[in-house]
Amino acid sequence: MSITLPTRRDEAWRWADLDTLSAARTTPRAEIGDAADHFLDLDGPRLVFVDGAFDAARSDPRRVRVQAIAAETAHPLGMHAAGTGWSLDLDASEAETCIQIAHLGSGGESHVPATLTLGRDAVASVVESYAGSGWANRLTRIRLAEGARLMRSVRLVQSAGFVSLREEAEIGQAASLVSIFLGAGGMGSRIDGELVVTGDGGFAEMGGALLTRGEQRQECAVAVRHAALDGSSMQLWRAVAADRSAASLAARVEVARGAQKTDGEQSLRGLLLDRTATVNLKPELEIFADDVKCAHGATVGELDRAAMFYLQSRGLPEGVAKALLTRAFVADAIDRIGEEPVRAAFLADAEAWLAEALA
Repeated sequence: MSITLPTRRDEAWRWADLDTLSAARTTPRAEIGDAADHFLDLDGPRLVFVDGAFDAARSDPRRVRVQAIAAETAHPLGMHAAGTGWSLDLDASEAETCIQIAHLGSGGESHVPATLTLGRDAVASVVESYAGSGWANRLTRIRLAEGARLMRSVRLVQSAGFVSLREEAEIGQAASLVSIFLGAGGMGSRIDGELVVTGDGGFAEMGGALLTRGEQRQECAVAVRHAALDGSSMQLWRAVAADRSAASLAARVEVARGAQKTDGEQSLRGLLLDRTATVNLKPELEIFADDVKCAHGATVGELDRAAMFYLQSRGLPEGVAKALLTRAFVADAIDRIGEEPVRAAFLADAEAWLAEALA
């Protein structure tokens, strides 16, 4: 399939690791692990996609449908995610929680679309995991009606290759979307979001943690647009970079004319484990209403020397002290996950990454 990729001449893609993405498209096939290794002990639907193809034998979709889905987006990567994907449609007051999607890659490229449509006061939660290698390209479109609530937890633990995720959401009156991401594998990544709060009192959150080492590069680029009254949003991202790696966080809040009483918060923080590493931060606010409460913060630094001294003075070895402080830094974002077993699994992924990075 012929694909024209964006270039770094475009401001929105200047930090993107497009070289790794291009290389991942043609990587030779390799063995993949067992999908069961990437499922948590939760009772709910389970779907497995191998190289973008639905694996019915290892899946239990229940009310989640597997069907052809068009890529209705202008996003330069998301527009290629068309074909067989998965969808969840809930009527008013229905609930479907603990949905798990495992994406396994053996090499090459794969494209999978998804749609989630929740009716009034419907509730859903989804856990997605990415493992293996190759280029995994995904498009997720979300529509939440009045009072609907969706919790998404996404972990990227591919050993190599590239993962590009595009999320587009419309959040209705008093509806809530929370999407938390963890990049703790060896792949490059681009997490891309466009969330629009279309109903009064809607809430949008997209955040997480990116952990990089070696020559690895990961990034997020998220925009939240408030188009209604009394909306609120949170973008809380943490980045940890070691060796000569780079993590980039770009977060934007747009408040339209008439979207009064908006409360938008951004918190972007980077931690350098080595001075040869790089963290790029780009917070943005664009406000056209005059009665709003919007704030952003962006900081990059090293581990606090006073905290390190305190822990070592209590008998902790330097490596253990570093691990404790870094874990607390990352947990700040992962703690936003509402389901305890999912949160614990994500923290375990982060701790495994830290054990290797700080060894």
